[in-house]
Order: sequence, then C-alpha cells, then structure tokens
Amino acid sequence: MEMNQYMSMFIDESNDHLQALNENMLRLEQQPEDIGIVQVIFRSAHTLKGMSATMGFEDLASLTHEMENVLDLVRNEKLSMNGHIFDTLFKCLDALEAMVQDIVGGGTGKGEVGELVERLKGIVKGDTGAAAPASGTSASAQAAAALPASLVLDQYQLSVLAQSIEGGHSAYFIEVKVREDCLLKAARAYMVFDVLERNGEVVKSYPSVQEIEQEQFDRSFSVYYITQTQEQTLQEQLSKVSEIEAVTLNLVDKASLQEMENNLRAPGKSDAAQEAAAAAAPAQTAAPQAAPAPDKSAARPAAPAASSGSAAPRTIRVDIERLDTLMNLFSEMLIDRVRLEQLAFEIRRNDLTETVEHMARVSADLQNIVLKLRMVPVESVFNRFPRMVRDLAKSLDKKVDLVVVGAETELDRTVIDEIGDPLVHLIRNSVDHGVESISDRLAQGKPETGTVVLRAFHSGNHVFIEIEDDGKGINRPKVLETAIKRGVVTPEEAKALSDDETNMLLFAAGFSTADKVSDISGRGVGLDVVKSKITSLGGNVSVTSSLGKGTKFSIQLPLTLSIIAAMLIKQGSEKYAFPLSSIVETGSIKRSDIRSLHGSSMIDYRQSIIPVISLSQLIDSPDYRDDDESETEMLVVRKGDKLAAILVDEFIGQSEIVLKPLGKYLVGVKGVVSGATILGDGQVALIVDPNSIIK
Repeated sequence: MEMNQYMSMFIDESNDHLQALNENMLRLEQQPEDIGIVQVIFRSAHTLKGMSATMGFEDLASLTHEMENVLDLVRNEKLSMNGHIFDTLFKCLDALEAMVQDIVGGGTGKGEVGELVERLKGIVKGDTGAAAPASGTSASAQAAAALPASLVLDQYQLSVLAQSIEGGHSAYFIEVKVREDCLLKAARAYMVFDVLERNGEVVKSYPSVQEIEQEQFDRSFSVYYITQTQEQTLQEQLSKVSEIEAVTLNLVDKASLQEMENNLRAPGKSDAAQEAAAAAAPAQTAAPQAAPAPDKSAARPAAPAASSGSAAPRTIRVDIERLDTLMNLFSEMLIDRVRLEQLAFEIRRNDLTETVEHMARVSADLQNIVLKLRMVPVESVFNRFPRMVRDLAKSLDKKVDLVVVGAETELDRTVIDEIGDPLVHLIRNSVDHGVESISDRLAQGKPETGTVVLRAFHSGNHVFIEIEDDGKGINRPKVLETAIKRGVVTPEEAKALSDDETNMLLFAAGFSTADKVSDISGRGVGLDVVKSKITSLGGNVSVTSSLGKGTKFSIQLPLTLSIIAAMLIKQGSEKYAFPLSSIVETGSIKRSDIRSLHGSSMIDYRQSIIPVISLSQLIDSPDYRDDDESETEMLVVRKGDKLAAILVDEFIGQSEIVLKPLGKYLVGVKGVVSGATILGDGQVALIVDPNSIIK
C-alpha cells in the first residue's frame, strides 16, 4: 500500500490527538479521580498507536502501546495516578511530539524511547515512584507495597487470609514467570491455575483470569493463595508445568497481614498503599474454581451506543493552499467588480447598473464567506500554553494557574500563524519575572498560587490579546537603572520619561532585568522580538503595571491581513490607501492653524495638541507640496492612545481593497508603505501604514 498519500492526513490527525492528550492530561492532573478523562486519554492514545503502526512508525507505536497499558490499569481502577506517573506520561507526550515533528520534517520518526518504555513497564509492574518501605517491614509486606493496585488486598480479603492462617492453612504470594519463547501463554497459565485449584484456593490474581485467558499479560502473573500443601511440594508441582521459567513463593504471615491492614487503615503511613488501596476494587474470595472478583468498572452501565442513523460528520479538512488559492482568485474578482462598478457609473445604463449592483451584493456575501473560511479561533494557539506554564512553573519551583478567556475569538489564519512566538515570550516573561516565588507571595499576604490570565476579545476591526499576572509588577527604578547602564536612554532622558514610557523600555533590543542568565531569561532576547513581530502584523503592544499587584501586556491586532476597508486619497498624480481601522476622523485644516513647537508642527485638536505630518514630505511626492496650500485636507489617525494629523491632497472615498505584498521592491519606503492594491481603473495604490508613521 502506498503510504505517502496518507502522510498529510496522519500528521494532521497525530497533531490533533497529541493536543487532546496534552489538554486532557492537564485536566486529569487537576482531577485525578475522574475516570471519564482517563477514558478519553486512553482512546486518543489507542487511536494514535493504531495510526502509527499502520504507517510503519514503530517507535511511536511501541511508546503509545506502553502508555495504553498504564492508562488501562488506571481506567479499570487498578492503579491510582501520582506525580511520578504524570511526569512519565508528560515526558512520553514530549517524545511523541518530537517524533511527529521529525516526520513533518521528512525524517523517519524514530526516537530514543527505550528508557520511557522501561519506565512505563515498571509502572505496570508496580513501580509508581513511591518511597521504599521502612527497613523493619517484612519481606512479604515489602512485596505487597510494590504491587500494582489491583493486587493490594481490601479489608475482606485480608480477613480471609488471616482466618485461613489461624485455621492452620498456609498463605502465599506466588509469582509465576513464563519463558520468553512461550507461544501459548494462556494455556501455560491455565495449567498453573489447574495445579493451584487442586491444592487450594486463589484469593486474588493479577491480571484477572479473564485477562490471562485472553493473553493480556506480559510474561508474568501473580496470585494470593491459600493451601495446606507443603511449600516444597507446591513448588515442585508448579515447576513441572512446561515453559514456566520461574516460580517464586513468598509466605504471608500474620505480621505482614497486620502491616498491610495498618497501611490500609492509616493512609499516612504509606503513600503507595494509600494510592493502591484507593484504586483497588472490592473483590470476593475466590471460589475453588479460582475466579477473581470482577472489577468495579464491569458493574457500571455501558455508555449508550451511538445511533446507527447518526448524522455524517459536518466538517472536512481542507488544505491551506486551496484556501489561499481561493482567496487569491476572489481578490482578482473583487478588483474586476470595482472596475465594473466604475464602468456602470460612466455608461449609466439601467440594466447594466442593476446587474452590477446584484453582482456586488453576491460578491459581498461571497467575500464574507471567504474571509470566514480563513478565520481560525485563537484556541489553536492558546492550547499549547497550559502545558508550557505547568512545566515552566515546575522548573522555577512556583505554583501558577493559567486562566484562558475568549479562546473562541477568531483571527485570520495569517495572523494566527505569526502570533505564537510573541505570546510564548510574553507568557514566559509573566511566569518568570512577574509571578513571585511561593515564599515571597506568602510573605506579602498573597495566595501561594500565582495567576496568569490569557485573554482574547474583539473590539471593532481589531482583536486584543492580553496577558495579565498578579505578580510583583514592574520595578520602574530598576528598569531605568538598567536602561541607562545599557545605553538605551541617557540619565537626562530617563528623568523626563512617564511611567508608560518607562514600561515600554522593556521592549528595547537586548534589554533584560534578570539578575542571572538561565534557559528561561536573562539573555536580553524576547520582548524586542515581540514588538517587531506585532508591528509587522499591523498591530501594536502596550504594557501597564502596578508595583506589587501585577502587570498586563496588551496586543492589538487587525482581524485580517487580506481584504480591508480603506480610505483612498490622491496625492498629486499618485493614489494612496489608509486602513479605515486606523482613521479617527477626516477634515480640513488652515495653514495658519498649524503651529511650530520645538521644531515640530502641531495643531490644537479637540482640546489636545497632536503632531502634524506632511504625507508629501514623507513620501517625497514628485508633483504635490502642501506648503503652498492655504487650506488642506487631513486624516487624524490613531496608534494605541496616540493621535496624529496627516496632511493629504484630496479624498477619493472609501473602498474595500485587496492587500498585495511589495516583495523586494520599494525597500526604501517599506517603513511607511505596508503593501499595495490594484484599483478598479487598473492603477496601483500604495497602502500607508499609520503605525510606522506615529512613533
């Protein structure tokens, strides 16, 4: 079978399953007793294993198989989750992600999974990372403490063993190991059970008899057993069974039973026993036929089966390139539509005008649909951060909760693809620099767990993303001291800076207030990259802070970078476009109203003073100068909370335009011009970026 045609589908679905595994593992860490979450995790791991095996990625399949074994014990309440198991499973997810990324890059998908596989096998065998038993503990009690949860006895089973010992019977914990080359493990296990049943009674077995019959065990199984047969005789009879590699009999005495009972009653004495006893299902004493007790899960009603007439899936996967092609074709149609509208206006024929108007309405609806196709919830980016914050907080020995608000907010796919790295920098900054250590928070009367809120919401034609923490806030004197030391500002300039301007120094290149360099911070790389990336997307970033209370970073982004509403203006023989989202007001201004202040042109605008910028000087217009005009048109534009008046020659009107990149051309004016568009008459208009004009 040719696998290459399925590779893209495998990669997409693998990433989906890995994302789901990460999210649900984090949920399970908060609610470790919720078996429903375990069921979901198990299904994702099972599906990923099947897909990997089908595609021939053996390391992926083997690792997910061992994860499945651990999860199977947990979902059947034979094992309780603890920190060691969580850490191991998270490391497995990291290894799986690395292998999938290797496949994405054209690699073989192989990885060093041997150590993780052995750790998972150890967990299945009972090594849950708990502390070793005290030296005074008996050998049988030590063996019991290291057992899987399903072999830790409940109160009833302990009493059965105790009564049997008092009645003159011997109680054993027996471990049987089958040879590695054994072909019929279930048959050999049946023969062992046959010997045991003829000589006594099995109180409990692991795995269960049903699982052993279906060969759902590795190479060994264990039982608690009551008999009157001598130990040597029993050992000889069991060893005579073919293809049995080893049989180990551990005598269970009253002392070990008492210790196990104490552990069951007093959870504080043994963490391992506590977790095991909590997960162990109540079992009945085995009958002479040695049938072990059914699991709790078996008694639960089965989930209702899906209706045979269920609806077909309502979503399909579409290659991103097809969406881009659709967008480009629609962009060309939009240019032609504007051209037709212009021709209809010039010709003035009713039938042509009606047809063009109808086409305009239909293409407007089509435009909305095409743009919505490109809109993606920010959840696709936000999903990676809970796991990142968990690992980061653990490495810093802090307690941090990440609260995500507005993950359903939608942004253009082009923007989504670019904002991931800036958000990583800002969140890491909040966890490392913002949230204090546990001891510092307690000393300040704060909860020991810090909170970082990741929030997204729409406002007009923009999307705002905020990262807010309840940490120590920005230490402005330290920021100024560092800025002066690094030559970002002079001491004289520092004295004149407002609080907001001081906060923005954090975005200067190479700036860092970390006391020491680590793998998390201190190298002066991060926030300057954030600012440059957000600015390149047509957005801006700001920061507010209150010392001792916390810091909030706010990112403003355009909804889409493909089709925007713009104000077209004429500058001599040239045409330019300004995004409507940046325009506050249009108007005209007399030359006599423009004042000069410290060499800069300013005007009085609605009880405030704002700068005046001449577009003709900015772009070096070849055939227009506003110096000779007694009255000129102006655009008032906004960048964050800053305003500026831009002098222009003439307004043409509003229009929806298609953004085209400049590529390698016009490199010299890229700071002012962000792109170009083709107008209805075929002319090219350059798109001015107000964010680059207002400093």
